[in-house]
Amino acid sequence: MAFLGELTAGIAHELQNPLNFMKNFAEVSTDLVDDMNGERADDLRDTGLQEEILAGLKQNLLKISQHGQRASSIIKDMLTHSRSGTGQRVPTDLNALADESLDLAYQELCAHDSTFRADLATDFDPRLGTVAVVTQDMGRVLLNLCTNALHAVRQRQAAVAAGRPAGPPYQPTVAVSTRRVTGRAVEIRVRDNGTGMSADVQAKVFQPFFTTKPVGEGTGLGLSLSYDIVTKGHGGTLTVESREGEGTEFLIRLPQ
Repeated sequence: MAFLGELTAGIAHELQNPLNFMKNFAEVSTDLVDDMNGERADDLRDTGLQEEILAGLKQNLLKISQHGQRASSIIKDMLTHSRSGTGQRVPTDLNALADESLDLAYQELCAHDSTFRADLATDFDPRLGTVAVVTQDMGRVLLNLCTNALHAVRQRQAAVAAGRPAGPPYQPTVAVSTRRVTGRAVEIRVRDNGTGMSADVQAKVFQPFFTTKPVGEGTGLGLSLSYDIVTKGHGGTLTVESREGEGTEFLIRLPQ
């Protein structure tokens, strides 16, 4: 019951933020429309302020749309969370899936930041063969881990460029590897040399709605969903090791 209460509070908080923004922008827009149509209409027309008000209205509508999309994204993530692990497992080439996820995450980040560049390293076990997983769910996990890793190295790159801290040249690097270990277990590792995490952050990183990203850049459901897909959907484990200021490694271990 305590966990349910915490989860409900998290959902309410995450949805309340974009809804508050939408409400505030709508109220401001209503006041602007009242000014245009009220007693000041002639004065505004004469002074040319109507054009400025219309420009302000357009900006407000864009903000309302953005925050509406954020609320929609939160709900979509929650629905995905509730449906994780319900798909059919099929033999999947995890090497190809991991390679595709890393490339997709990198291309997506570069599309948002054309100046960003990073080294991508892969080390795939050729003996891995196909592994029975829910392909779409596992692809979502790998894409999320690779995206987080790329954001971490970009954040450290920005800190180095700003002179915090001074030191040798920094090269952002994200590495993905696979291997078949003792018995029939399969491991997938996603490692970065980014900002790293404190022990306190590591302890909370798989909790729903926990995020260190700025408001509007993450719902805090990605790692929680990934954890449920790996552990509940596939009977595996998802663990993290990190050192603040040095980097992070996520390890997926799947029984076969």
